[in-house]
Amino acid sequence: MKGAIVQCLGDLVKSNFGNDKWEQSLETAGMSKTTFFTPIQNVDDEKVMKIIESLCKVAKISPAQAADAFGEYWVNVYAPKVYNSYFKGTNSSKELLLKMDSIHDNVTKNIPNAHPPRFEYEWKGPQTMIIKYKSNRGLIDILMGLVKGVGKYYKEDLKVTKLSSDRLQVIFPN
Repeated sequence: MKGAIVQCLGDLVKSNFGNDKWEQSLETAGMSKTTFFTPIQNVDDEKVMKIIESLCKVAKISPAQAADAFGEYWVNVYAPKVYNSYFKGTNSSKELLLKMDSIHDNVTKNIPNAHPPRFEYEWKGPQTMIIKYKSNRGLIDILMGLVKGVGKYYKEDLKVTKLSSDRLQVIFPN
């Protein structure tokens, strides 16, 4: 997984729970409390999952709460600073979500060993979209948090439902 994910997670924890909780999460995950991650660094998926598990214990939150908090922070705080150009020209949740597959392809094209999730879209009506999550990481809950974060960013009340381990349903407002 790219270091940007862990860097964002660290920023989120520090701003919402304090630096000591981030350090404690790293130590609980078996790392030094001073471990630093760069955005394009490759971080072993297992390490990232251990950090998330540790964070849930340290902050006393559920994995679903962690996924929602990460999604909201990534879309509304971290990504607009780091990946602002991808938000330009999008005026709605629907527009940004439909760009996500090409954004992942673009952002990681020149990064060695990048394996971002990919997405396919299927329409079940004018306001109902199914997002197929294509990754063997099994992080559909984080995708769900990210989609909810996109709704918050555009001030749209999205109805997001997990259909399976690789499919989400998103109902957009009229």
